[in-house]
Amino acid sequence: MRTKTSMSPQISAKLCACALILFLPIASSFLPNIHQRITTTPNSALLRTKQAQTLSKLCMEVSEDGTVEADVVIVGGGPAGCCCALYTARADHKTIILDKNPTVGALAITSHIANYPGVDKTMSGQALLDQMRDQAIQYGTEYKKSQVFLVDASQEQKLIYTPEATYKTRALVIATGAMGRPPTFKNEDVYLGKGVSYCATCDGAFYRDSEVAVFGNNMEAIEEAAFLTKFAKTVHWITSQDPKFETDEHAADLLATPNVKHWSQTRMLSVEGDGEGVTGVKIRRKGAEEETLEVEGVFIYVAGSKPITDFLTGGQVTMQDDGGVAVDDEMCTNVPGVFAIGDIRNTPFKQVVVAASDGCIAAMAIDRYLKGRKTVRVDWIHQ
Repeated sequence: MRTKTSMSPQISAKLCACALILFLPIASSFLPNIHQRITTTPNSALLRTKQAQTLSKLCMEVSEDGTVEADVVIVGGGPAGCCCALYTARADHKTIILDKNPTVGALAITSHIANYPGVDKTMSGQALLDQMRDQAIQYGTEYKKSQVFLVDASQEQKLIYTPEATYKTRALVIATGAMGRPPTFKNEDVYLGKGVSYCATCDGAFYRDSEVAVFGNNMEAIEEAAFLTKFAKTVHWITSQDPKFETDEHAADLLATPNVKHWSQTRMLSVEGDGEGVTGVKIRRKGAEEETLEVEGVFIYVAGSKPITDFLTGGQVTMQDDGGVAVDDEMCTNVPGVFAIGDIRNTPFKQVVVAASDGCIAAMAIDRYLKGRKTVRVDWIHQ
């Protein structure tokens, strides 16, 4: 006995669309009005081309078992993922971006981008990300807002599972970034992007001749505080536990900088502000009363960030000791056809331009991988 199978509404709708497009040329042969409207359209050739492209896209997108097939699937829609998609789509590879949420990444929550080449210094991170995504889409990338909960990279055809569909691809790009830690201090999340920052390299220039606070005693905090001394009038370095200055050369150098004031054995209690942004921080020195330190910017370096790899199960993709995905110079992981780009590598250089560079490198390596070439084909060649 033959078992009756059901078809999902999504697949059924697309099959109906395929059938409709296939029917149009046939219908035009015996329906004069339709025939006249199609053949007398000034851009009829373009119309037929678009119909064919739409037909191909609709009919090939979903296989018989409901799996969406693509040449390249990119998990993550940040600057790394969008740049990679731009290049792979332009190389005529069917590319899909699966993005959990376009408004919560590190770039999206950045208030201003002043150190990305070619952009106006007033541009927000969200605006820059929107432009990157739109550009990738204009060149043929399919963008889908969806959360990936499992990846199977054990075969040549990688499987990516989401609540809406299963995706099959030869080239998988992991670009999910790193998640920030939960807010440590009261109002930290309220003033994030309005005076609270986790990146002095990104935002330091906005605080020229201003009072700023840096909280943390790890190497990142020390390096970022040293960077801020070039701009800020005073860098208030707050540490609840002091570094060992006698053995830590970098900490000793920072402490010797004229515009650095060290608040030793001091707890930061909260971030204070108003409608325009940060106005200060509440602190309490050991054995002293609570006080407010007036600053315009607060740079917080606590616990760092963790690469988002929870959907990579089974130990198929090799991780580094620090939790980042291990890659080579071409962003290839240990699994052929699987690439990792951006902050998920846990690189110390967490900059938009670095993430975009990762995407470009990976895209060129992907093009070579999919076409079985031994060398990378560049976009342009000097004559």
